[in-house]
Amino acid sequence: MLSLEAFEEASEAVKSITLETKLIYSDFYSQRTGNKVYFKPENMQLTGAYKLRGAYYKISTLSPEERAKGLITASAGNHAQGVAYAAKAYGAKAVIVMPTTTPLIKVNRTKSYGAEVILHGDVYDDACAKALELAQEHGYTFIHPFDDLAVATGQGTIAMEIFKELPLVDYILVPIGGGGLATGVSTLAKLLNPNIKVIGVEPEGAACMLSSIKAGKVVSLPSVNTIADGTAVKTPGSKIFPYVSKNLDDIITVKDEELVLAFLDMVENHKMVVENSGLLSVAAIQHLNVKGKKIVSILSGGNMDVITMSSVVQKGLILRDRIFTVAVHLPDRPGTLSKVADVVAKANGNVIKLEHNQFFTINRQSAVELQITMEAYGPEHKKQILKRLDEEGYKPQVVRTLI
Repeated sequence: MLSLEAFEEASEAVKSITLETKLIYSDFYSQRTGNKVYFKPENMQLTGAYKLRGAYYKISTLSPEERAKGLITASAGNHAQGVAYAAKAYGAKAVIVMPTTTPLIKVNRTKSYGAEVILHGDVYDDACAKALELAQEHGYTFIHPFDDLAVATGQGTIAMEIFKELPLVDYILVPIGGGGLATGVSTLAKLLNPNIKVIGVEPEGAACMLSSIKAGKVVSLPSVNTIADGTAVKTPGSKIFPYVSKNLDDIITVKDEELVLAFLDMVENHKMVVENSGLLSVAAIQHLNVKGKKIVSILSGGNMDVITMSSVVQKGLILRDRIFTVAVHLPDRPGTLSKVADVVAKANGNVIKLEHNQFFTINRQSAVELQITMEAYGPEHKKQILKRLDEEGYKPQVVRTLI
């Protein structure tokens, strides 16, 4: 049972190993939504995610004999680091099975805490099956990343901290992968204040909990497809499912494109790096049809590799029309390129790439194609640049941007 006493015990236990992640007030999202929006920045936690809480509390409840057998888990990254870090604190061996698609930064950091890492399968569910197989073979103690009541209790300590700082919170937005975080947070929140609204948030391409709640039982998705790798789970936890069903008020799903835009907003307005799964609760703020409420979005993690970060930033700039590409057809004559560049410059566009295709048609005297990739301030500025090019007779065509 998830009881208030257990949550209090877990809160005391995790204090010895976790950082205090104070709420951050967001002027940007508060003004945009007409609410008072706060972030719970678990992206700034030790190991870069909230998962350390559940892993440490679970390991603290094990017997010395269970710890001595060695610990094993499966994880897309954040739980892996939590178990590795907590196991090191207890002097226990840790074996972590991670999907082959796990970002390199998460793999390397897990190894840095002394854990043995095994890469297996494309998604979490494949890695979990392998971890259970190894646990049976070697006698390891398995630490489930979400379908474990002790782990969920440890994750729920986040809610305890939120209430201590903001007792009159109205809404808590919590990301959902397998459901451990949502279980702990929603259960404790309802114990402390039955009137609070706790909203789960899933990626549209991996909404296993929403599908299960609609079915009234745990169901498995045939596949998952989302950039939110930390929540790319096919099957939610069966042990925790009754708690989620009872205590969550709603589940919102968000598209990957919304996560991309949320990343851009967080970097530009809050100077914070939050991984795609952690951005679920940020993207969901726009989906709440409320005003004048105190809302806390849990930023569940910040472990994002630089390559992914670069890709997400570029995609966000394109979605916001701050980078776009146009194609114009020109006669193949000296000086024509400079005339087009002059039109763009006078419209305050900033050219970042040119592609000049002389073989666009057989008759080069008739036309060559010039593709111009440029920066703009946003949709209105983009329209102004296109209008200027059209007025000068270039008939610009917007094409897919590839940087």
